Amino acid sequence: MNLIILLLPILAIVLMFRSQKKRQQQMQKMQTSLEPGAGVRTIGGLYAKVKAVNDETVELEIAPGVVTHFTKSAVAAVLEPAEYDAIINGRPDGDESVDASDEDAEVEGASADAKPLSFSKDDAAEGDAKAEGGAPASK
Repeated sequence: MNLIILLLPILAIVLMFRSQKKRQQQMQKMQTSLEPGAGVRTIGGLYAKVKAVNDETVELEIAPGVVTHFTKSAVAAVLEPAEYDAIINGRPDGDESVDASDEDAEVEGASADAKPLSFSKDDAAEGDAKAEGGAPASK
């Protein structure tokens, strides 16, 4: 009985070190597999494309023409091209064909007669006058 009480904590410690070492090896393998053009997710949740890989850092394009520098350890995952496309473009993996005429019809039907929003003072005064029940302010 005493032997089991002594061996159980030792076994738990060995298993913890083993799983930590395995995670470190997976992370090292992922960091060495980084190559330009790959889609990645950083530890902060930022999705980007790899532009260049240096010794300690990686250059990530977070928007067209916007390149930032991150340490390799900041990359949490290298994504499959289909997964990256689905996340960035907001469509499921299997939904490759989107009919543009359907999108245009939805936009036209939704708010064809809606007035565009404006932040000018004249428009604000006109809106306030209408809300109070009075005539629109003269310009």
